[in-house]
Amino acid sequence: MKHLSTFTAITLIMMISACGAPAAPTVNPADVQNTAVAAAFTMVAQTQEALPTATPLPPTETPTQTALPTNTALALPTLNVTLTPTTAAASNVDPCQTRPLAPKKGKETVIRVWNTTRVTITVSMYLNETAGHGECGWRSFNLTKNNDIVFTDLVQGCYNLWAWSDDPKGKFNSSGGGCINNPDKWTFEVTTATIKFTGP
Repeated sequence: MKHLSTFTAITLIMMISACGAPAAPTVNPADVQNTAVAAAFTMVAQTQEALPTATPLPPTETPTQTALPTNTALALPTLNVTLTPTTAAASNVDPCQTRPLAPKKGKETVIRVWNTTRVTITVSMYLNETAGHGECGWRSFNLTKNNDIVFTDLVQGCYNLWAWSDDPKGKFNSSGGGCINNPDKWTFEVTTATIKFTGP
C-alpha cells in the first residue's frame, strides 16, 4: 500500500507536469479599445469638472459728460475813484511810432544800408528818440539784390533796422541795430540771417 501510494503520487505528479501551466486567458481587442475609450472619457469629464465655472463679467461703466466745477470769482469791493489823465501818463506813448524819419536837429552822420541777398528786400529803419536832440521816427524803402543806399540826411543816434523779403526765391526776416556817435560813414549790411552793423 505504501508502495502504491508512492506510485500513485509519482503518476499524479507526472500527469500534472505533462499538462503544463494553465493557458493564459485570451483578451478580446474590442474590449481593450472600449476600456481605453472609457478611461479617456472619464479623464475629460474629470478635467471639465475641475474647471471653474464661467461667471459673467461685471458691466462696464458708461462714461458721462459731467461738467467740471468752475471757480466763481468773489465780488470785489468797488472804489469810487475818478481818474484824470496827467501829462506823465501821456508821455508813456511813444511819439516816434507814427513820425516819419526826417530829422531837423542833431549832429549829422552818413549811413549806408547794403543788401547782400539775392532778392529785392524791404527795409524799415527806426531812430530811437535821442535825449540830446529829441529826433526819432521811421523810414521804409526797398533795395534790389546786391544794391545799397547811402543816407546823408540822418543824425547820430541809435538805429534799429528790419529787413524782409516775400520773394519765393528767398523769403526771410532779419533784424539788427547799432548806435552811431560820430559823423563818419556807418554800414548796416543786410543778410538773410541778420543785419550786421559796422563802423568806420
